[in-house]
Amino acid sequence: MKSVRTAGQPETSKLAEMAALLKKFHMPEHTALIILSVLVGVLAGLANVLFRTSMNFVHQLFFIHGANLLEINRGGIYRVFLPLLPMAGALLLIPLSRAFPGDVNGYGFPKFIELVNIRGGVIRIRNIFLKIIAPALTIGTGGSAGIEGPIAIIGGTIGSGTGQLFRASGSRMKLLIAAGSAGAIAATFNAPIAGVMFAIEIVLLGNYEISSFAAIVISSGMATVVSRAFYGSSPAFRVPEYQLRSMAEIPLYMIFGVLMGFLAVLYIRVFHGIKDEFEKLGINPQLKPVLGAFIIGSFGIFLPQIMGNGYDIIGLALIGKIIFPIVAILIFLKLLATAVTIGSGGAGGVFAPSLFIGAMAGESYGYVVHWLFPAYTASPGAYATVGIGSFLAAATHAPLTGIFLLFEMTGNYKIIIPLMFSSIIGTLIAKKVYPDSIDTVDITKKGIKIHMGREVAIMSSIKVREIMHKDFITVKENTTLEEVITKMIREEKFYIPVVDSGGLMKGIISFQDVRPVLMEEEVKAIVHAGQVATEEVIVLYPGENLNAAVERFSLKDIDEIPVVGRDNPKKVIGMVSRRDVITAYNKEVLKKTKPDL
Repeated sequence: MKSVRTAGQPETSKLAEMAALLKKFHMPEHTALIILSVLVGVLAGLANVLFRTSMNFVHQLFFIHGANLLEINRGGIYRVFLPLLPMAGALLLIPLSRAFPGDVNGYGFPKFIELVNIRGGVIRIRNIFLKIIAPALTIGTGGSAGIEGPIAIIGGTIGSGTGQLFRASGSRMKLLIAAGSAGAIAATFNAPIAGVMFAIEIVLLGNYEISSFAAIVISSGMATVVSRAFYGSSPAFRVPEYQLRSMAEIPLYMIFGVLMGFLAVLYIRVFHGIKDEFEKLGINPQLKPVLGAFIIGSFGIFLPQIMGNGYDIIGLALIGKIIFPIVAILIFLKLLATAVTIGSGGAGGVFAPSLFIGAMAGESYGYVVHWLFPAYTASPGAYATVGIGSFLAAATHAPLTGIFLLFEMTGNYKIIIPLMFSSIIGTLIAKKVYPDSIDTVDITKKGIKIHMGREVAIMSSIKVREIMHKDFITVKENTTLEEVITKMIREEKFYIPVVDSGGLMKGIISFQDVRPVLMEEEVKAIVHAGQVATEEVIVLYPGENLNAAVERFSLKDIDEIPVVGRDNPKKVIGMVSRRDVITAYNKEVLKKTKPDL
């Protein structure tokens, strides 16, 4: 029996036979979805184990043994060799990035969100291995990045592969991807509720149905079970016993939330600004990560705390073991280091750096308020703890993820009230000042209105160049109306650009323009197209999206618009009709609503 292979589907005959068996027995949809959610959760949990094992292996091999080999640990002049460690990881990325261009370097999570919410969710299975190897090389050798973005993509890819194998519809595919990401995050942080919230707020951008909730919860729970079987059930961070000293602290936490909102906006702007500058840099793209690694290593000579994912340093901040001047400097140096690492093309995510920045910002704020109000405030470590969740919430625009992640990572319920205030206020401030989260800036730059609802997002994801037809006809401006009408009827084209002798558009003539003279033979023979053509032509450009097209159609209630080049707005390169737009939209919707199992 041969299995039919689709894009990205693994050639695994046993799994294909199982899919065919489920289809043969006509298993109820919800039952099948629960079974698939269990499968996705278990695989996501195992993928987390493989990822962490790979990361630790690279870290031990390159960073620990490399530092011993170069005697960096001796300090002094030997510290100048530190940049060689992250540079080694960047050099090892080159063969991967050449073999799989576009899938290795940089921050891949925005592309993942776009694939899930706009592009139908078909993800290549090879992403599982690429997102294990590339971040391990970057972070394991000292690059400043997080593992959470890559592991979420790995889990989502597992969900997509499962959906492809079992021929799930677009909506079910999207749900399985979210379930896979939820499981991966839950397993990483030993935080099943946070995994669910991550999938809902960040992967699905808050768009989900209550009926779909069960699949995400089941996957998250199963992945956590797998992770705890390997690593135990201890919280990710050990936090001292925390007490809200007095109600007078609440306003201080609210002020802290405001500061976190503005700091999150700074983080987003610097992160994408540095990434844009690296894109403009006139050197070989393969060498940019090496340059970024050199910069990070140079920072690390003076403050090695900014290297890697920084979990150990976060732990020190939570118990107040980092002195004030250093902790304040680390806020901005980690922000820059993360932007340079990922912006230059290093592989990784921004989740762990967000936790790091939040912890340092919280401890810095805690030092200040505890110095001002020692009788009414908790220790700086308490503010560092709140800073982890509130900064993450503000940077990702996902307050529930920040709240539940911190609660589950610390196991400390007493911190929930100040955390709620600071997370919500920080998120509101960040959204007000800068509408995009750190994950959606690149999507918005493409003109995709990801937050405006499914229909608008679909329309904004399709470019005019993708649907314009090039089989249009033109007429010269001295062509008689009789010839124009004949062409319209013969070619069934009712909007025709009128051009001069050089082929440049002088106007456009429609069937409505010639209707008054259809029965006037003498007039048709002597009046030229240029005399009746509309000179103020509404045009579209190839890079614009279908939302722009719909807006232009509504300006004068027309049915067809010429497409012109940006470099020469008088040169017609295609035509777009209302029917083209409707057809393209319907095709995209049908892709996402094909029958389930």
